[in-house]
Amino acid sequence: MGLLLEKHMGKGCKLGLWETTEDYDDLKSHLDLEKNELNTLESYRNYERKIEFLSVRTLLTTMLDPSARIIYNGDHKPFLKDKSFNISITHSYKLTSILLSKNNRVGIDMEYMSDKINRISHKFIHTDEYITENRKFRNYHMYIHWCAKEVLYKLCDKPSLNFRENLIIKPFEISDKGSIHGEVQTMKHLEEFELHFFKLNNYIIVWCCKE
Repeated sequence: MGLLLEKHMGKGCKLGLWETTEDYDDLKSHLDLEKNELNTLESYRNYERKIEFLSVRTLLTTMLDPSARIIYNGDHKPFLKDKSFNISITHSYKLTSILLSKNNRVGIDMEYMSDKINRISHKFIHTDEYITENRKFRNYHMYIHWCAKEVLYKLCDKPSLNFRENLIIKPFEISDKGSIHGEVQTMKHLEEFELHFFKLNNYIIVWCCKE
């Protein structure tokens, strides 16, 4: 299938979505990987992890150009080698997504929705947060919260943050797309964020571009 979406989202942010239907050899044939990238790729034993690696770089070169290169810091946070854009990356099942901005902090997260969210909701939903009792929308509501908190975590880049206690999502309308208000709360720090979400088939995508 390839490129599903490439769109300017405002505030200088650009979002790309890629659906992977290609196999390993097809994806790899479209990339001019450097030696260190090939070494990393070959170090993965899991086939799905190899596909993720290739799909991210295929999407990136489609959004920018073939010379674009991703590097990672010690906490495995991605950066562009030439520092031309800030970047955030996410993938789930068959989709890969990238959010880029020249000047702003970016965060994006995506999940393919299933019932398993019920089993871990107590680990990330704060007692002050509202989750609908409507069974038809409950899983969807929780997935938006989960993805939003992943985005906050990526934006703040602080490993000590607790999803349940430090990352708070304010009540919002459940719909196929919209905006939500999030906060990062610690003893010494309070920062507010406006996040955006949309539903695509059985995926939920949440993103934020913070000035």
